Amino acid sequence: MDPPHESVCCDEGVRYWSALSAAAQDALIAGVAFAIGAGLYLSGLYPMTGPVDETSLAVRFGLLALLCGVTLLRRRRPIWALVAGLVPLGIDIALGATLPMSIVYSDLIYAAVLYSTRRQSRFVVGTGVVLSLAAVGATLVVTGDWRVTALVLVIASTLVGTSMWWALSVRAHKETAQAERARAHALALVAELDRRAAVADERKMMARDLHDVIAGQLSAIAIQSEAALGVLARSGTGPELAPIIGSIRSSSVDALREMRTMIGLLRRDDGVADLAAPSGLAQLSRLVETTRATGTLVRVNIRADDAEPASAVDQAAYRIVQEALTNSMKHAPGQEISIDVSADQSTVTLSVRNTLPADRPPREPGNDPRIGHRGLVNMRERATALGGTFHAGAEPGGWAVHVRLPATPAAEPAEVAL
Repeated sequence: MDPPHESVCCDEGVRYWSALSAAAQDALIAGVAFAIGAGLYLSGLYPMTGPVDETSLAVRFGLLALLCGVTLLRRRRPIWALVAGLVPLGIDIALGATLPMSIVYSDLIYAAVLYSTRRQSRFVVGTGVVLSLAAVGATLVVTGDWRVTALVLVIASTLVGTSMWWALSVRAHKETAQAERARAHALALVAELDRRAAVADERKMMARDLHDVIAGQLSAIAIQSEAALGVLARSGTGPELAPIIGSIRSSSVDALREMRTMIGLLRRDDGVADLAAPSGLAQLSRLVETTRATGTLVRVNIRADDAEPASAVDQAAYRIVQEALTNSMKHAPGQEISIDVSADQSTVTLSVRNTLPADRPPREPGNDPRIGHRGLVNMRERATALGGTFHAGAEPGGWAVHVRLPATPAAEPAEVAL
């Protein structure tokens, strides 16, 4: 259909015009104005109020070119262009007012009202109204002919009044649009502040729950395990239980410390990552000793090469190894576990393997109904959030987790997973 096609063409033209710079738009307007004025001069359709001075067209073209040159400043220096345009316009009026010059100058009036400051715009409108009325009155006094006076009134209303009215309408529309944009920005800001307040309240509620429930239970475990160690020491019985209970106490104390760090992070409104739990690969030995205290054989091979990965990477690596060890002890208790850690200036590579009993073939996670997969999902999320890779699956004789992390991620995660 034709109307949609015309609409598309119009839209394309608007987009092309909007893409031009202000200087390019002014230059295009000046060029079109000169072309239209030249056409009127060449066709002889340029007198406005009657016979004009028999001036050569070269002079008319020169005045038109000068006024169009001033038009190049219509947007950047609107008041200066309006004043400067009075010179060629005055000469043209003295020689006999012509239509091309009046049309071009009316555009300067439009630009002065639209692009100047609010105070300057009001001054231009007031001055334009006063001068137009003065011109009409002077014409009536000098000529005494009401028909000539009516013609001057029509010309002033058309070229001056219409230009100012249209500029004021466009200016009001722009100011309304700016006010709506400012209002929308303010509403978005209020909504963002409300969202942040809601998140802060939720974080504080989570912190209270963690403190009142989980932290309290961890404290009880630490106190009770320490009391149990005291009983064993006094009674001298069950020496084989002391390492296990000591491991329980050590793990509960570490978990309590990290829980308190997490609570402190949740209570911070900014939620900065530098308050995240401090556990990293440097604490891997303690984690291994805790695992060995359960009777599990753990072999560790670390090649660090003095590498210093980013704190988020260091923490994620520790958490992944911790989760992999937990899964190994849960699903293959008593089986040997091997940990390989390799770190350099660019990458951190982790491998955690565990053997399986000969009578138990390895299974994929999806085939074992006892596995909830949450641990694997957490490890994968930690790795991919930092731009790393994750793979977990069965291998000959056991199960393995392989992770590769960049030593310095492209962007720190917004909130470090704890």
